[in-house]
This record gives sequence, C-alpha cells and structure tokens, in this order.
Amino acid sequence: QVQLVESGGGLVQAGGSLRLSCAASGLTFSSYVMGWFRQAPGKEREFVSVIMQSFSTYDTDSVKGRFTTSRDNAKNTVYLQMNSLKPDDPAVYYCAAFTSGSLYSTNSYDYWGQGTQVTVSS
Repeated sequence: QVQLVESGGGLVQAGGSLRLSCAASGLTFSSYVMGWFRQAPGKEREFVSVIMQSFSTYDTDSVKGRFTTSRDNAKNTVYLQMNSLKPDDPAVYYCAAFTSGSLYSTNSYDYWGQGTQVTVSS
C-alpha cells in the first residue's frame, strides 16, 4: 500500500531554516505530483506548495521566496526547504500524492503522510 512518511520537523527560531522530507513507497513516485500542506491549530489544512512530474513548482503566496520544494525520484523523496521562518509558519506539515482535481485542494490528494510538527519561537 501507499505510504508517505514525513520527517525533519522541529523547533526553530524565527528567521531560521528547516528541511522537511517525505519518503514515499508503494507508488510509482516519479509519476505523481506531490504536494505540501499545513494545518495550524484551529485552522483548516491549507496548500503550501506542489511539485509536478516535470519538477515545476507552485507555491502559495505567503511562502514564495522563502520555501522551496524539490524531489529526488531516485530516492522516492520530496523535500520542503523552509527558510526565513516566521511566526505564521508553525503548523503540522503534510505531504500528499495528487490524484485528480485542483492542485490546491486537499480533496485532490488521496494519499497523505502522518505529518510533522514545525514550531517557530520568536
């Protein structure tokens, strides 16, 4: 079965950096569009970034210029490099495999990881 396992979350000071990883198994990774979402307490899960099979990426406005998504198909892994972290960024971050529909909607992703917590101290 499909498994997505995130890692790399933790506590970082504002302005610092973290790199999240998401290791995938049970799917033909290179064929999938992979997305990153986040969910803060009391809020809905929101789109952060997506990387296409072609390696093109699309980011939500609030992270443009700070976050970078990449993928290594040989390792079946997608990454989210987060720089200049802000107090608005803390959340549980999830990776997901896209199936169909809008790239920005959680409903379009059938496979999800368990999430990794990102905390930013001021």
